[in-house]
Amino acid sequence: QVQLVESGGGLVQPGGSLRLSCAASGFTFSNYAMSWYRQVPGKERELVAVITGAGTGNYADSGKGRFTISRDNVKNTVYLQMNSLKPDDTAVYYCSVYVSPKRSWGQGTQVTVSS
Repeated sequence: QVQLVESGGGLVQPGGSLRLSCAASGFTFSNYAMSWYRQVPGKERELVAVITGAGTGNYADSGKGRFTISRDNVKNTVYLQMNSLKPDDTAVYYCSVYVSPKRSWGQGTQVTVSS
């Protein structure tokens, strides 16, 4: 029932910016914290940012000062604004939510940072 659909990934040069979007449905969006994760082939999926239902964001050190998580509880959409991108940010980015009894994931969107 829970559905998460990411968009906005692509190829960007170092120092550039992207804004990822995740459209959510199947649950009462404003009641749930939303998260962004990323994964590089051969490595574990890692948390990038979390936002509470009320809109308070928290960030992993990797994106602190460069990334901003936000949400629109009218559009049922969570965003990840990524600025000053580095090659190490290259990964598949996933949005996620825990709705009992399981965590749900989007399909992922590829972000490639390369000159």
